[in-house]
Amino acid sequence: MDIKRAKQEIKDSIEAYLAKDEFGGYRIPAIRQRPILLMGPPGIGKTQVMEQIAKECRIGLVAYTITHHTRQSAVGLPFIREKNYGGKQVSVTEYTMSEIIASVYDKIEQTGIREGILFIDEINCVSETLAPTMLQFLQGKTFGNQRVPEGWIIVAAGNPPEYNKSVRDFDVVTLDRLKKIDVEENFGVWKEYAYRQGIHPAVISYLELRKQNFYRVETTVDGKCFATARGWEDLSQFIQVYESLGKTVDREVVSQYIQHQKIARDFANYLELYHKYKADYGVEDILHGTWNTGALQKVKAAAFDEHLKLVSLFNGKLSELFTECFLFDSYVTKLYEYLVHYREQRVPGTGAHQIPFSIGDELHRAEKELETLGRKELLTRQDEVILKRVIAALERFSLDVKGTVSAENSEFEEVKRLFEKEADTREDLIERTSETLTHVFDFMEDAFGESQEMVALITELNANYYSVWFIKEYGCDSYYRYNKGLLFQERHQSITREMDEIESLLNTGLK
Repeated sequence: MDIKRAKQEIKDSIEAYLAKDEFGGYRIPAIRQRPILLMGPPGIGKTQVMEQIAKECRIGLVAYTITHHTRQSAVGLPFIREKNYGGKQVSVTEYTMSEIIASVYDKIEQTGIREGILFIDEINCVSETLAPTMLQFLQGKTFGNQRVPEGWIIVAAGNPPEYNKSVRDFDVVTLDRLKKIDVEENFGVWKEYAYRQGIHPAVISYLELRKQNFYRVETTVDGKCFATARGWEDLSQFIQVYESLGKTVDREVVSQYIQHQKIARDFANYLELYHKYKADYGVEDILHGTWNTGALQKVKAAAFDEHLKLVSLFNGKLSELFTECFLFDSYVTKLYEYLVHYREQRVPGTGAHQIPFSIGDELHRAEKELETLGRKELLTRQDEVILKRVIAALERFSLDVKGTVSAENSEFEEVKRLFEKEADTREDLIERTSETLTHVFDFMEDAFGESQEMVALITELNANYYSVWFIKEYGCDSYYRYNKGLLFQERHQSITREMDEIESLLNTGLK
């Protein structure tokens, strides 16, 4: 199955394992919980999925790559203890607490969250001395004589043998005690993730044209060569930083992340053309609604693959605007929640023991929330960005109101005025994004009309979480018109295929 479906399966399993009965106990006791084994190729996002699940389920996460451990760190160190058996004093060997189990208890202490996921990566690549310990761990949920705390779910991940020479096969006895989920790469699922993570539009558009290059692992005379989802994401981040610094990403840089020379060379050439077309066709002018007959003729005379690159350039800029609108809207909404609390907590301050609740107090509350959620590891990267924006705004408000408050002008009125400026900025950003989207559709109509290029634009808009959010919230007449036509066309093609199949069956029957 794809990684998206696997993620949902794991979330459902965790919800079932942590479900409580009417007495507050777990409906499925810890001893009967099957550890989850996630098997799939390297670099498709298994570890990231576990981080997402932990945050979405609001539980803890302790992750280990087991190949980095020795038997002593996994099981604990031996020591001698004196015990009395049947009146006879004997010396027995016991073990200190496993470093891994201790890390689980440390996480509980750190976050205050008593339920979580113990994630063991590359579990089928352990050393020969550690292999029996791993089998004991999967079968009995213990390291040495220490059990995984109640409320913690064991999830393990491994790679199939074709990707790793050191892989060990699990026997049937062990596999029969596991909930095994096989996963594989899926570009469509990754593209949804890529838009939400802000992956560079050149990477998305290249892989849309060369889907076969999204994930490839091959053995050559020179060894393994590969391109993985992890490699594309890391390369995307590097390209974005390089562009901000005015540096060039060439073939040598690409091949440091995409370790498949043919694919690295192909993408480096594509990236060079991607930036060239941006200048040649005056993309920035088009986005501002300015183009002439000469520009249109130049576009129309270009090859189809250049048309798709141009569509990708439009989509990349629109994606940036949609994302910024979403983040700014989320920030203003969160800021409003804090200001509502500030309004409700204000005290007149007329009594000797009454202290007015100030905007500075609200700032301290937001900082405390960021600290608490950060300590509990419950913040996604996006949530953290939004909350930090809110804190920066409250800090700015707190500084701005100093010296402006008078008998006629209360602190609350001044804060309200400052918030209205933020709301106005949001409206300006939404208006600018709507205008840019309209300009893109107008140019596409002039240059291509109802064509495959328009289908490509609509398809990408539908695949992007932020564009779907923006259009749903603020509308776009051109999008609705062409999207409806696209859906009608797809339905028409589907009906035509069904009719052809029926006709083929009838013809077969007549013979």
